[in-house]
Amino acid sequence: MPQTEIDAPIAALDEFGRPQNFGWARSQCFLYNHDQLLVSRRRISESDRYILFSPAHLVVLEVLDNGYMGYICVSIVSLKDKKNTTETFVSPFSLGSFDLPRSSDTGAIKFKHKKCFINFAAMEEGVRLIKADIPKFGRHSSLRGEVVLTPPPEAESLVTHMPWRDEENAFCCSRRSPWYSVEGVIQIGSAEIIFTRGSGWGIFDWSRGVRPRRDFRFWAAGCGQSSGRQTGFSVGFNSADSSLGTENAFFLDGRLHKLDQVTFHIPANPLDSWRFSSNDSRLEMIFYPGQEWDESHQMILYSLKRRQLFGTFSGRAILDDGSEFDFQDLKGIAERRKSRL
Repeated sequence: MPQTEIDAPIAALDEFGRPQNFGWARSQCFLYNHDQLLVSRRRISESDRYILFSPAHLVVLEVLDNGYMGYICVSIVSLKDKKNTTETFVSPFSLGSFDLPRSSDTGAIKFKHKKCFINFAAMEEGVRLIKADIPKFGRHSSLRGEVVLTPPPEAESLVTHMPWRDEENAFCCSRRSPWYSVEGVIQIGSAEIIFTRGSGWGIFDWSRGVRPRRDFRFWAAGCGQSSGRQTGFSVGFNSADSSLGTENAFFLDGRLHKLDQVTFHIPANPLDSWRFSSNDSRLEMIFYPGQEWDESHQMILYSLKRRQLFGTFSGRAILDDGSEFDFQDLKGIAERRKSRL
């Protein structure tokens, strides 16, 4: 079945709060409003995540409201000495109290707690601002910082809206934008992580929907500069029905080149190199993991487990005009996630 591209604003839910109009788009065409949903609030899942790369560090900032449980998570990964420092602030039974924006293009997230302040804000012309202030981060350190994410001109995102085959009302509306240029400073104690134009890069991962009873998800993304051009990709699959729009695309200078299905060839030892291939022969790449991080959360009947690996990607993509583009050593992330309710 051919994928369905949506190129104009369209409602993601019908008048009874049921998901409709599935497919993929290059911008936030699917109009989502959680107030229309007629399911229990504990089944609604909403998240915003940023993955930032400097020459020496990877920074992950995430806000997740999964109904039964919400959390704020900030991770700093040293790419040189392979050290990882993470602080997670859990809010039991968040049930929508984080008040995440309905659209990925507008609004702000402000989480203020005596142990943490996080602010994600959408600005004009697609620019995004991140502020963080955590008085205690890791051992005897604090974390403070402000960074600005700037998109390339006329950038396109991969936006998908997918249902689950055997789960009534379950769906996922997501946006992946792996092409931001990042500038700013994050200070940890007396040390600084500096992001500058041309060497600082960022990925925006946005998701809204109704969670199924059980789900698994594989996802990988990377960004940076290769052959003097801004390069990125986002590939993945889960237990949803992606027949009308897969989660797979390659990006060059912010422009999207749509892919069909992508297979993850994962070795028995996940720290060995992975291979990725697409059924349309438009993507072949190798992932070289450098380190991994596991997390697990449990709240009554709900559980979330996730393994993340960080490293570099190299390979070849066939663009929409049929030309080939080789890329080398893009910094990125690959993850496996399982949830159960």
